[in-house]
Amino acid sequence: MLDKSKFFFLGAALFSGVSTALYPIVVLKTRQQVSPTHVSCVNISLSIARREGLRGFYKGFGTSLLGTIPARALYMTTLEITKSKVGQASVRLGLSDTTATAVANGAAGLTSAVASQIVWTPIDVVSQRLMVQGDLSLNSSRYKDGFNAFRKILYTDGLRGFYRGFGISILTYAPSNALWWASYSLAEKSIWSRFKRPYGHKEDATSSMMVQAVSAATASGCSALITMPMDTIKTRLQVLDAEENGMRQAMTMMQSVKSLMREGGFGACYRGLGPRWVSMSMSATIMITTYEFLKRLATKNQK
Repeated sequence: MLDKSKFFFLGAALFSGVSTALYPIVVLKTRQQVSPTHVSCVNISLSIARREGLRGFYKGFGTSLLGTIPARALYMTTLEITKSKVGQASVRLGLSDTTATAVANGAAGLTSAVASQIVWTPIDVVSQRLMVQGDLSLNSSRYKDGFNAFRKILYTDGLRGFYRGFGISILTYAPSNALWWASYSLAEKSIWSRFKRPYGHKEDATSSMMVQAVSAATASGCSALITMPMDTIKTRLQVLDAEENGMRQAMTMMQSVKSLMREGGFGACYRGLGPRWVSMSMSATIMITTYEFLKRLATKNQK
């Protein structure tokens, strides 16, 4: 029932706008995660503003935006197809509507995250390395821009360099998305039931958007808390190098975990939780309300 070209064109434009607004928060999160000591968001923000100016909050943004459009298109396509197919199969198996919806949303979140990471991981590697430039606590490579970073990574690490942390990215984002969509559907059903209205009640558009926003923020909180340690390890794998026998080489997962334990114990795995929670909540709230709005806009007129 969707006009897919309209759906994806509008979606790419709106989600690009969301990415622009939230990008500085992602920069703060990334710098906190790779920092060898705990530094508050306020101190990092002041340091970036003083040393790098406004541009410091948007390092790597061009690269990130370039990857957002194909990654989002692949994500949304996989999401819609999987949700529809799994939902129909769940109903045929005799599951209740609530369970079938949660299963369909969870499966859709899982498969769409795996699909989008094929595009997103190389973009993540390049953009995150640009984000941390200017952090004086890191002995990281220097890049002029995204294209320069691409060439240097390709020269030093080959194509494998662009897929650093791909496995752990799947282990982070696939469960995170599955958990998010399952939590979202359950939270939305729960809220509607408290208002004694059926799930998907659409008569009042404002109420519907409010319920979607609260459900999205709730789901983001659950997802961020559970998957934060994996996200921190992933970020370090993609950004930092290890040194062995005087030579720099890609950091392994075990080296990343050991360095975190040495720097601050298990608590170090939660560096950047605040910005990630805020970013996920705001992004998800805007995404889900926009996503539902887009589906209404892109629905084909039925004769």
